[in-house]
Amino acid sequence: MSKAARRFALCLEYDGSGYAGSQLQPRQPTIQGALEAAVLETSGEQVRVAFAGRTDAGVHARGQVACFSTIGRLDAGEWLRALNARLPRDIAVLAAAEIDIGFDPRRAARRRRYRYLIEQRGVRPALERERAWQVAQPLDLEAMATAAQGLIGRRDFAAFASPLEAPDRSTVRELYCFTVRREGSAIVLDLVANAFLPHQVRRMAGALVEVGRGRLTPEGYAALLDGPPASAGPAAPPQGLYLIAVEYDRPLFRPEGSNE
Repeated sequence: MSKAARRFALCLEYDGSGYAGSQLQPRQPTIQGALEAAVLETSGEQVRVAFAGRTDAGVHARGQVACFSTIGRLDAGEWLRALNARLPRDIAVLAAAEIDIGFDPRRAARRRRYRYLIEQRGVRPALERERAWQVAQPLDLEAMATAAQGLIGRRDFAAFASPLEAPDRSTVRELYCFTVRREGSAIVLDLVANAFLPHQVRRMAGALVEVGRGRLTPEGYAALLDGPPASAGPAAPPQGLYLIAVEYDRPLFRPEGSNE
């Protein structure tokens, strides 16, 4: 009799600087490739890992959700320890939980939270060079905050999206939150939506910096929505972007981040 498969969800934190993104790519280091290799080394199983959302090359995560199925006997806590012992140092499993065998982390997700960091120091950063976008020119924070509020709601964000793999896919998304604040020498953009289109956050951040520079008004920023697909931008560089959290109808992990 074959063993019954079990499914596990992982909360991942990673530094995307050395990776070509989260999804598998031929002859390129990826988060998925590293995770599947760690599962193989742990249990001898070749599994396919599914993610709640795709992150591009150079993009980081503090709360990415990944899932895989296994016939192994390890419980969630054992998987957490085993994978962390085998993963590269720039990828960590923060929490693990056993879930329903049919759970799809992308389709079940209700909200995604992203953050974009803009470093405002006058000289180039050394420690944060792969963690934020350096914009030395002073930015008008009030104008940026006003512009950001103008995009909240259910809208067609095609202008802020890179070309889609499936052209007939809907480009309507609901943006629940878009805030701008200063934290030390950094400007922090926080965005929450039901889902995001490819490069949407980076294009929104890039165009918002144009508002801060005085090259675009808050009204002009909102008017970008009326442009043709992939016309809004420029796209901010990837190193300032972080996937902060993926939210579901019910929390997948214990609040303390441990399932032991």
